[in-house]
Amino acid sequence: MASEPDVLIIGAGLAGLACGRELARRGLSFRILEASDAVGGRVRTDIVDGFRLDRGFQIYLAAYPEGQRVLDRTALELKPFVRGALVRFRGRFHRVADPRSEPLGAAWSLFNPIGSPSDKIKLLALYRQLRAEAPSVPRHDCSTRERLQQAGFSEPFIDRLFRPFFSGVFLEPDLATSARFFHFLFPLFAAGPGVVPSRGMQAIPEQLAAALPADCILFRHPVEAIRDNRIILASGEELSAQAIVVATEGPTAARLLGGLIPTPACHGTVTVYYAAEEPPLREPILVLNGDGGGPVNNLTVMSNAAPSYAPPGQALIAVSVVGIPPENDSELDGRIREQLVQWYGSTVNRWKSLRTYRIPHALPAQPPGSLDPWQRPVRVQPGLYVCGDHRDNASIDGALTSGRRAAEAVAADLGR
Repeated sequence: MASEPDVLIIGAGLAGLACGRELARRGLSFRILEASDAVGGRVRTDIVDGFRLDRGFQIYLAAYPEGQRVLDRTALELKPFVRGALVRFRGRFHRVADPRSEPLGAAWSLFNPIGSPSDKIKLLALYRQLRAEAPSVPRHDCSTRERLQQAGFSEPFIDRLFRPFFSGVFLEPDLATSARFFHFLFPLFAAGPGVVPSRGMQAIPEQLAAALPADCILFRHPVEAIRDNRIILASGEELSAQAIVVATEGPTAARLLGGLIPTPACHGTVTVYYAAEEPPLREPILVLNGDGGGPVNNLTVMSNAAPSYAPPGQALIAVSVVGIPPENDSELDGRIREQLVQWYGSTVNRWKSLRTYRIPHALPAQPPGSLDPWQRPVRVQPGLYVCGDHRDNASIDGALTSGRRAAEAVAADLGR
């Protein structure tokens, strides 16, 4: 390294890249040390047999506030999913539609067995209420399930719609996640569609990285430890700077910081990708398991939203499992196919298994009270900072926001 930079950032995920973006804007020099061979952290995309496979089923919410501030969304070529869901319940698929985008579909869905007409009318009322509330404003916290019960939703509606939908977001099956996080997300889902970039989710960190100074990211530079204002690489090399920012996932950050921040509990997930000559459905919509049995929580045909995710004449299907099941990949594949044959028939057995992603630290757990305060400190001690979705909220937006906040704290301490 030619000269000592002002700042060393550990990790080229969304938080580290957002931190670098803000440091560059303020005229501070920096280097990003990344253990892997590319940017993105948990937001990576692999090309397998011509298919684009995001490392775990992920979507970007078009209404994310920090994303609107820092990303060129036009350049990302965002492809939307339907604002609604198909719920598999008692042997049939039932549509739950957004009344603002599908008024006729919403009218029909009032009378399906997913919930009562009263439940579905309360959805719009809840959106209007939460849109006016800021999750950062202190209030009594509780679990998401308790918040939904307080809003008057019936238990069948909670279990058939909210449970599979938000289990796929929270990555836990009981809706035990803080209601403050639900307060943040629910209006965003209602305000705009979930989307994916046409080139895969990794296009988001790649766009951030492309705007940074040339050669500021050093790949295959795993960090072993931090001592004072020095970083010790796995190779034994030592680097120093006026400020060090740890921008890794929570457990790694806690290890590198030697207990200066708590080690967060994490939720895991498994995504299994399949290729098919014919998609099991034709529209870009999330399919939810409203019955609750079997490994499948949700399914979507990625290529229906973004045709670039699959080669011509092929369909890409993403199946999500909440948690990390004990069986191996082959056994899990067998259980998934057994369940989906009941949904779509024997054609499922002709699907080609492309890849299985097991992600044990997909999201930090956020039980009631964990988001109080809404944003945790990014300044650990003078010269040492931390950012990531474990410092704000467990979302792409939280990672981007925390990276900016860490850069702001560094700049303030360095008088910039």
